[in-house]
Amino acid sequence: MVRGTRWIVLAIIVFASFIAYVLRTNVSIVSETMMHDLGMNEYQLGMIFSAFAAGYAIFQFPGGVFGDKFGPRFTISAIAIAWALLTVITALIPGTDVLSVGAIVAALIVTRFMVGVVHAPFFPVTIGGTIASWFPVRQWGLPNGLSSTGLTLGAAVTAPMVVWLMEDYGWRGALLMTAPAGLVVALVYYWYVRDDPKDHPRISAAELSLIKSDRPAAGGEPEKGAWKLALKDRNVLLITISYFCMNYVFYLFFNWFFFYLVDVKGFAAADAGMLTAALWILGAIGATAGGIICDVLVRRFGIRLGTRYLTMTGLILSAIFLFIGATSDNVVLTVVMLCICFACNQLTEAPIWVATMAVSGRHAAVATGVLNTGGNLPGFVGGMLVPVTANLWGWPAAIVTGSVFAIIAALLWVFIRADEPMGASQE
Repeated sequence: MVRGTRWIVLAIIVFASFIAYVLRTNVSIVSETMMHDLGMNEYQLGMIFSAFAAGYAIFQFPGGVFGDKFGPRFTISAIAIAWALLTVITALIPGTDVLSVGAIVAALIVTRFMVGVVHAPFFPVTIGGTIASWFPVRQWGLPNGLSSTGLTLGAAVTAPMVVWLMEDYGWRGALLMTAPAGLVVALVYYWYVRDDPKDHPRISAAELSLIKSDRPAAGGEPEKGAWKLALKDRNVLLITISYFCMNYVFYLFFNWFFFYLVDVKGFAAADAGMLTAALWILGAIGATAGGIICDVLVRRFGIRLGTRYLTMTGLILSAIFLFIGATSDNVVLTVVMLCICFACNQLTEAPIWVATMAVSGRHAAVATGVLNTGGNLPGFVGGMLVPVTANLWGWPAAIVTGSVFAIIAALLWVFIRADEPMGASQE
């Protein structure tokens, strides 16, 4: 039943996830206009995309450790303030009348790298920290799915909203007008959320008992050196490699979908914005459905098979739809297939994170930091690989690479045991 303080905490996490993706997706939407305005080319734009992904991937693990040390409440509030400041800095980078193109590209690379750094702790800390602390294990799937729903809805709103803002205020104005949302996240999160449910003034004894009723076997406080356990654990590493492959597909859409529609398929920016919004809305539906289905399957088949069945199904379907969309000559069929592919991709978010949390127990913030490090390296790899592949063999070949990664990701789940506690696979 959706009652209790934990659901308000979850609503705040979903809102924060929504804003996080507005403030990281906005540059992808202004990229085509920004590229021409600043005299850049596709390769330089790819380097800028990769800079964000590099910062985001590299600091996932340190971000999880930081959140473990200072707690989710302080960590999320601090990084949300940084989101706002760096969005403003991006908008204020000078044009070619002040700097050379090389200097502009360098400044954007550094700025986007730092944007990646301050976004990196968000999911390890909110999912591995706040959700793991505030929800019983049997309810982990839906909160994970809804946090992904927040990010996909944020990306969905960003596309048409930023296109509309660009038409009236330019790409710089569009960024400046989205920046204050980060400050709102910081204020709301610090005001309401607590690191431990028992410290919240509105928590009831009954709800607290429910939250603690089915904690993982490895209970207690995080121990020193937990990061070593995570890095050595067979299941954590296999899930991370699978997440790397799954997120290669995600980053195809995150970095290149809007650009692909405008520059390759010839859509007007307004139409591309609406289609990009539709893509992310379908992703939100997929993420929510994934959370609900995950909880149902885990209750019926257990954590190992429940997470395995859903993840493999979503990945195989996404590979099929991506291949059809990439190789079709029909523009409508291409767009429809790519959108359905993304919905299937997002079905897998909840079971992947739930499996990691189940394996890692009290070390969930650290283990999910490892997970999201591997999961976001494709943003760096794809940011560089996609434009090169597209230039050498065409955009269909660049997109089909995602199908290969999705199939590899699915096959790895045959070997993943989500019911095996962290460290047990080493004994």
